Amino acid sequence: MIAYAITDPSTLHFKTLHSDLKRFSTKANIILYRDKVTSYYASNAELFITQAKKYNFDKVLLHTEYLLAHKIKADGVHLRSTQFNDVEKAKALGLFVVISTHSLEEAQYAEKLGVDMVTFSPIFATPNKGEPKGIKALQRVVDRLSIPVIALGGMVSLEHIRLSKESGAKGFASIRWFQ
Repeated sequence: MIAYAITDPSTLHFKTLHSDLKRFSTKANIILYRDKVTSYYASNAELFITQAKKYNFDKVLLHTEYLLAHKIKADGVHLRSTQFNDVEKAKALGLFVVISTHSLEEAQYAEKLGVDMVTFSPIFATPNKGEPKGIKALQRVVDRLSIPVIALGGMVSLEHIRLSKESGAKGFASIRWFQ
């Protein structure tokens, strides 16, 4: 099962980058550098990608910035659900592309565009992300897609991970699970 760590300023600090990456690498096989607040995103991203590639992650991804991801040799990019128009551009650069989805229709559209993987969220209650979709909705998406579907949103317990796996999801993504 894919364990996809999404970083943010509460879980990743550049003063403790090596120990933070080591901690992530014990639980995750994919990692995403995500920071919506720093003014140093590009330089931090470059340092993150360089250092994260020294660990045993299958994929090291950058959030939203597909051109920067290509430039600094990230494995891929995780696009927001508002970035469907960027899928083709990111794929043309040879990037592994993940996109956030929140409905079956979005997930099917993403697959049609050629993404490698989708996240579907929120599955469980999570701060500021709206009403949870639940396991049954996740299973409907999994059943209709041929690409990996990753459960996202409120993934904070082994029970959540177990339920997601039983739904057929290929993995789970989380911020809080990896703290």
